[in-house]
Amino acid sequence: DINKACPKDDFPLPSIDIIVDATAGFELLSLMDGFSGYNQIKISEQDQAKTTFITPWGTYCYVVMPFGLKNT
Repeated sequence: DINKACPKDDFPLPSIDIIVDATAGFELLSLMDGFSGYNQIKISEQDQAKTTFITPWGTYCYVVMPFGLKNT
């Protein structure tokens, strides 16, 4: 189990409420991916095939980094 092999991240992502509250009083705010709480990192086309997985509904690959695993 890869989650057991990886140590817990010492720097968890802050909740969106904390980010928005921290911007009070500033003129501009950019929520590049405010709904997810992190910026999505694209995977190069040549590496997308390395992320391929099969489900009962078809074969897929990631086009952005999956953040479900610890320390991805």
